[in-house]
Order: sequence, then structure tokens, then C-alpha cells
Amino acid sequence: QPLGRAPDGPFFHTHPITRMTLHQSFSMSHSYAGTNPGQPSGLMFRDGKKRIDYILVYRKSSPLVEKRVTFERNLRAEGLMLEKVPSLTDTDILFVKIHVPWDTLCKYAEQMNIRMPFRKKMYFTDWKSKVMGRQIKSWLPSNPMKLDKEALPDLEETDCYTAPFSRARMHHFTINNRQTFFSNSTRSRIVHHVLQRTKYEDGKSKMGINRLLGNGTYEAAFPPHEGGYRSRHPINTHGAQNHRHLLYERWARWGMWYKYQPLDLIRRYFGEKIGLYFAWLGWYTGMLIPAALVGLFVFLYGLLTMDTSQVSKEICEANTTIMCPMCEQNCKPWKLSDSCVYAKVTHLFDNGGTVFFAIFMAIWATVFLEFWKRRRAELTYDWDLIDWEEEEENLRPQFEAKYSRLERVNHISGKPEPFQPFTDKLSRLMISVSGIFFMISLVLTAVFAVVVFRLIAMEKFASIDWEFVKKNWQFATSGTGVCINFMIIMSLNVVYEKVAYLLTNLEHPRTESEWENSFALKMFLFQFVNLNSSTFYIAFFLGSFFCGFFHSVICTVMNRFLKNVSYFQCHPSGCLIDLCLQMGVIMVLKQIWNNFMELGYPLLQNWWSRRKMKQTESKERTGGGQNVENKVQLPQWDKDWNLQPMNAHGLVDEYLEMVLQFGFITIFVAAFPLAPLLALLNNVIEIRLDAYKFVTQWRRPMPARATDIGIWHGILEGIGVLSVITNAFVIAITSDYIPRFVYAFKYGPCGDLCFNRCLRGYMNSSLSVFDMGERWNVSEEQSRYCRYRDYRASPWSPVPYDFTLQFWHVLAARLAFIIVFEHLVFGVKSFIAYLIPDMPKSLCDRMRREKYLTQEMMYEAELEHLQEEKKKNGRRYHHEWP
Repeated sequence: QPLGRAPDGPFFHTHPITRMTLHQSFSMSHSYAGTNPGQPSGLMFRDGKKRIDYILVYRKSSPLVEKRVTFERNLRAEGLMLEKVPSLTDTDILFVKIHVPWDTLCKYAEQMNIRMPFRKKMYFTDWKSKVMGRQIKSWLPSNPMKLDKEALPDLEETDCYTAPFSRARMHHFTINNRQTFFSNSTRSRIVHHVLQRTKYEDGKSKMGINRLLGNGTYEAAFPPHEGGYRSRHPINTHGAQNHRHLLYERWARWGMWYKYQPLDLIRRYFGEKIGLYFAWLGWYTGMLIPAALVGLFVFLYGLLTMDTSQVSKEICEANTTIMCPMCEQNCKPWKLSDSCVYAKVTHLFDNGGTVFFAIFMAIWATVFLEFWKRRRAELTYDWDLIDWEEEEENLRPQFEAKYSRLERVNHISGKPEPFQPFTDKLSRLMISVSGIFFMISLVLTAVFAVVVFRLIAMEKFASIDWEFVKKNWQFATSGTGVCINFMIIMSLNVVYEKVAYLLTNLEHPRTESEWENSFALKMFLFQFVNLNSSTFYIAFFLGSFFCGFFHSVICTVMNRFLKNVSYFQCHPSGCLIDLCLQMGVIMVLKQIWNNFMELGYPLLQNWWSRRKMKQTESKERTGGGQNVENKVQLPQWDKDWNLQPMNAHGLVDEYLEMVLQFGFITIFVAAFPLAPLLALLNNVIEIRLDAYKFVTQWRRPMPARATDIGIWHGILEGIGVLSVITNAFVIAITSDYIPRFVYAFKYGPCGDLCFNRCLRGYMNSSLSVFDMGERWNVSEEQSRYCRYRDYRASPWSPVPYDFTLQFWHVLAARLAFIIVFEHLVFGVKSFIAYLIPDMPKSLCDRMRREKYLTQEMMYEAELEHLQEEKKKNGRRYHHEWP
């Protein structure tokens, strides 16, 4: 809370300064509710006193006994306490329970510069502002989206300052209970720190739990969950059994879909890195609400004006306008009025609100990213990450094994370490880039295959006997093409993941974070191109190769490889409906598939594990003559072992899904204004789905720290820039907005100020004439001439099928619109980014005030401690605070 001075004088107040959230831990009896008194607790050693901070799992049949024995002996030498226990579900599995004693916790907390709560200090505050704030809050209605304090009794906050822990000044810190002073996530992080730096053999690089997991010495290493997530008693009357139970009841349940997320509780249980992901996902979902509402209004505007659209009216009334056949063999000339429904549906997405919505979404993307920076700054302050610096990472075992003979001194640690020569790094990078381009070319080949399929399917649907399909062959062709394209996309995604993994390992990144960033970038490039290549084709190329009704060198060359190039044309009402259909189908199907793979697949795996476990238990009871009533409840480590481990790539897949969705709702949003609404609905489900997965289906991940979302922020900014360019081209080239605009103010009968009336005769102006006698044998009863969508001269003109003056006017207007639109939107984006600072001014003031008060508090605490020592020993101390 910010400090202030009252004009009428200060009010002495005993509320502590806001700095860090201290959460009162649950009592040990609550954490292990449901266990029998005679049985050891699922989260304790056999003595019932030592808490389990970490679990290691290995197989008795593993031949790497010597490494494991050495590693565990060195762990004990570091001060950790170990206890082994066999698994109740698999006789070959042994669990190693790890406990960190108080002295070891203090030692490593000091080495890792972990900031711990400082003791409270009274200070002055502005009593008027505080009283007025309470009165205003009492007048306002309660927000139903907020979690009640009664619903989260464990989140009653005690705010205080923090400082790096020091054993020499332990008396400065608020240590009410040694068992709860260090949170469970902090204890797990300390154990992980020790596990990463403990040797298992003699040698510089023979250390770390990651290497032992890689060579099969251990099967798994994870911190245990804090008990079960379900209870037989209601949480409102009996309270939460543990933090996991509380997270499930107040976050992961589907009934909490409309509530804010308890970010402090998520951060405390899973760590800051996962907490930041859910904070970003929640912020992104909240920012989608205005975008979804505006997109819905644009869609409703198109729906309300669909029957009054002049273009749709002319198409529906064109009973005498004969259109040219869409294919050469089985297609016949058709009436323009047959596509009346197609034209009306096109107007839903291609109307006057399209340009406004494209500009709005470009500005929205900038506002979203700029305000996320501010939100991130507040979270890093609240979570005490402002002064946190990432520890020097260990080298990856693969990197050390490859370059162990080449060493140079690390400029930070001053110790020799393996390094990768520049020439070797460059050559590997070039191979990786070549692989990326090869995979991108594979995507383009797949797109071309879908185009060929559309050409073949178009003629088949046009010649089918079923009247309904024959009449709506355009919808049938686009729909089947999109579905096949989706299947190709999902199939190639599996290949891309393996190729990205292979290319990243080929580069030999130095650290795990470098490996993760490189892998994330490749996965984004592959999946982005795979997902959007067909969309780019429909947006910018479909209709551009229309040459069936005029002769050119390009058409002659293409006809050698592809007959019926005339299929590359759009409907007379425009190509935007094809783009809209492509985006809608792929977006919906991909979200359904992702949600199934994220939750359905782990559920099936866990169900299968429980099924095998029950079969094993039943066989053992049958063979040993045990009664079902004597069944022993599984301890927590056995339950966690049977859960699925967190994704090997960490949060890459979670971020990747949302970033690709962000690209979908911004890059081509002008063609599909309902995309933000679909994204909003999906994300409301996604938050609870991810929460359910983390709480119930996955083992507890190691609580890692982070200050931002990493490489993904730069990718989001790049997508924001690309979205401005693509939307400008979609409106100018794919949409019919510019041709209609040029006709209305240049060629139309604009006798009044009504834009819709200025479009009278637009369809006739946008259709050219073709002589079918040049290509088809036309009987005398049939009309010799047909119409097609283009700005071409008539066959009887001096230069047949040459571009008309209107074509050049439309082309110039399109280029001018692209330039004006891009400069205008980029200017507005830059101005907004300049106006919104990355950190709120109030937060800067709080940080400066905190720094000053922390020094004062430390100084006063040291003086108090010296005075107590003086009274105790009866002699003077001459001591200066450093």
C-alpha cells in the first residue's frame, strides 16, 4: 500500500507495509486427513516428524548401483536426510524420500539469496484516504468474479518487507515456526538446487540429477503433492485438507469458470514460472472480452444489413445473367442468381465494419502487450522477483560430452568450462536453418496438394447427380478442402515436433534455457507456417491465377501441368467467404483436438495405470489370501508415481497453443470477426482444463522461478506487426471493399449521399464478357456469351480481354489503401506504446519507498539486537552497520 501524508496530521497506524504475501500453512494434521493413526503419513518419514521435500524413484533391477550409492552418500554429506521405502504397486520400484533439516535450509537459502520475510514495522499512513476507500468499497456492489476471503481462508495476508536470508542476521527475520518459515515450494527448490550440484562420480561434469535421469540411474525425481485433492467433507464447513485440495475446489473445478484465478496460491504451490503462465493466460482471456464484443457487433451489423445489401440484391435478382462454366468437362453455364445464399453469407463478413474491426484489433494487440508489461511488473513486485537474478545455469550434459576437450574460462564464474567453437556453431546453425526451410517447403507442397484436390473435387461435385450438392458445389468443395487440410496440418505437426527436437539437439545449445528457446522458436515457425500457409493462399492467391477466359503466357505454362486453371477463381461476391470458412473450421477443430490431447490423453493414461495397478493388487490378494478389507491406502509418493509427468518441454506446448491462437485472431481477423469470440470461449475452458490437469493429472512440477514469459513476448510483438500488414492486404486485395468504394465514388450513379445506393450496377460493372464459342461448342439455342469476375475488355473490342481503366483505378486504390492503412495503424500503435509506460508510476514510488524503509528497518533492528546483547552481557558494543 502506498504511503501518504494527511493534510490534517498523521494517523499512527499499525498495519504493516505491503511487500510480500505470507501464507499461513495448514496444520500437519489437516494435510494428512484420512490416514489411519497407526499408519505413517503419506508426506512424512517413518518417525512422523520429518517432512518429505522431494522424491527420487529407481528400480532395483537397474545396473547403475554404484552411481546411485555415491550420489546418495554425497547427498547425505550435503546435509540432506534420506529414507527408502518400497512401492506398494510395483515390487521393482523403490522410493527415496528426501528431507532438508533446518540448518541445511538456512545454509542454502543464504547461498541462493532467497528473500525471506522481515519483521513488521509500524509506519505513518493517510487515514483520510483509507477511510474514504473503505466507504467507497462499501457502496459498490460485490464483484461476483472475485474469490471470497471466506472461500480462501488460507490467503489472509500478512504484508511485510523481505530481505536476502542471512544466518548471521537471523534475528531480523519473522521466524514464528521453523516448520512453516520456508514454504513447501522453497524447500523443494532448495532440494533441486542440491540435486543439480551433487556429484555421482569423480570428474568435472559428473554431477546432477538430470544426468542420472538421462542415463537411467533414477526413473523420476519430483516434489510430492500435498495430499489428495478430494475430500468427503464439504470445504465450506470443514475447510481445506491441504493446498492441493484448496486449489482444486477454488480453481480447477469447472464450476469456478467465471471466477478470478488465485494467482498467489498458484504461485506458492507450482512456482513463479507456472504462476506467470496462468497470469498471462488470464490476462489474455480478459482482454479478449472487448475484442469479442466488437467482433460480435460487426457480425451482427452484417447480419442486420444482409437483406438490404445492394450487392446481394443484384446477385439474387440476376436471373438473366449467365456465368461461365467453372470447369471444362462436366460443368455448364449457370445463373448468377443461383449463388444468392453464398452472396448473403459473404456479406456477413465482408461489410463496412471490416475496416474498422481490423484497425481496432491492431490497436488492441498493442494495448494488450503494453498493459501486460505493467501487469507483469506488478506481479514481479508482489512476488518479490524485482531483484531476483537467474542463477548461472549448469551446462547441458550433451554439450559437455561433445565439447569436453575444448575449454575456456567462464567470464562470470572464472572457472574453465567446455565451449563450442564459432565455426562449429555456425555450421550447425546453417544445417538447422536448411532443415527449417526444407520443412517449410514441405508445407507449401502440402498446400499445393490441397489446391489440386480442390480442382478435382470441384468438377466431381459439379457433375454429381444429387441436386443439393450440385447446387452448392462451392460450399462442398471449400468444406472438404478445409477438412482435408486440417488432417494434413495435424499429421505434419507430429512430424514437425520430432524434426524440431532433432534440429535443436543438432545445434547443441549450451544450457537448458537456450535449448528451450531454440526449440520453442522452431516449433512456432513450423506450426505457424503449417497452420497459416493455406490461409495465406486463399487470402492472397486464390483468384489471382484466373486465366481460363483470356490467354497469356502464364496460363499456357500452367495448363501444361494443370488443366482447368479457371478453377483458381473466386465467387462473384468475392474470396473472403472462402477465407472465413478456412479460418472457422480449422480454428474450431484445432481447439477441440488440443483440448482432447491436453486432458483426454492424460486421463486415459492415468486410467490405464490405475487399472493395471488394481489387477496386480487383485492377483496378489488372491495369491496371498488377503482380504479386501485389509487393503492399505496408497501413500502419496505411490499415488504421484502413477500420475503422468509434466510435459518434457515444460510450458512450450501451453504457450505455443495460445500464441498460435493469438496469431489466428489478429492476422486474418478482418475476414473472420468471430475469431476473438471463439478464442474467448476456448480460453475460458482452457484455463480450467489446464488447472485440472496440473492439480489432478500431473505430478507436481519443480517450482521454478521466472520474471517474464521469455521468448514468447517477442514472438507476440512480431505477430502484432505482421497482423497490421496482413489485414491491410486482406481488406485491399481479398475483400471487395476497395472495388466497391472505387465504383461508388467514380463509376456509380451517386445521386445522393447514400453509399448503398451508389452501388447500383456494381455487379454488372465487376463482371466481364467471354465468348464461349472460342472454347466450347455452343448450340444455337444457348447464349454465346457468358460473364466472369474481372475487369477485362469485351471480346469484340480492339484489344480483346485487355485490362480496362477501371482495373487500374481499383489497383491504384488498393495500393494507396495499403500504404495509408499501414502508416496510420503503425503510427497509432507506436503512439499508444509511448503513452503507456512499462511500469506504473505508483509502483516505482512504492519500490523507492521500500528501499528507503528497508534500510531504516535493518538499521533499527540491528541497534535493537546490539542493545539486547549489551543488557545481557553487561558490556558495550562498538558496532557500525555496514
